[in-house]
Amino acid sequence: MAVDLTSWKLPRVARDGLRLEPLKRAHEADLTDAASDPRIWAGHPVKVRYKPDVFKGYFEFLLSGGGTVVVSENDTGRVVGCSRYYPVPDIPDAIGIGFTFLVRDHWGGPSNFTLKSMMLDHAFQTFDTVWFHVDPSNFRSQAATAKIGVSYQYDDQLALGPRISSWKCYTITRAQWAEKKEKVLSI
Repeated sequence: MAVDLTSWKLPRVARDGLRLEPLKRAHEADLTDAASDPRIWAGHPVKVRYKPDVFKGYFEFLLSGGGTVVVSENDTGRVVGCSRYYPVPDIPDAIGIGFTFLVRDHWGGPSNFTLKSMMLDHAFQTFDTVWFHVDPSNFRSQAATAKIGVSYQYDDQLALGPRISSWKCYTITRAQWAEKKEKVLSI
């Protein structure tokens, strides 16, 4: 049975300075502003996504597809990015996490791990395994995903968006995630 994101309740959670909430039309201006730095998209296949007219199409895709959460700073309320749960096209009863971007002042620190931690904790209430798909040319995302503790599975041609593209496919199980969190918390 395919994952139905329209009936799956998205998290509303805050932890370690970040807050997640489901994407709404009202987030468009703030998310467009967060995405406006060309350097965010430099390693991404769509390098011009910082342009408002290009980002608008991406925002509409995220909004219509469901499963997207907006990431904000707890103390300021500033929108700093987003991420998305999505059905895995070659494994219909599986869930994926991806389509993530964060503003540059949240790179290299704990923000990505905190974001993914909240999303994984929510997903593992329902699923035993979570998938991540990363564009083969996006080395920054590959490195960030590796820090979470994922396991490489295979490369494939999949339609995660409007067209079929190449993806590096990774998974993390509930047990692997529990082990990774224990290691991080013990440091």
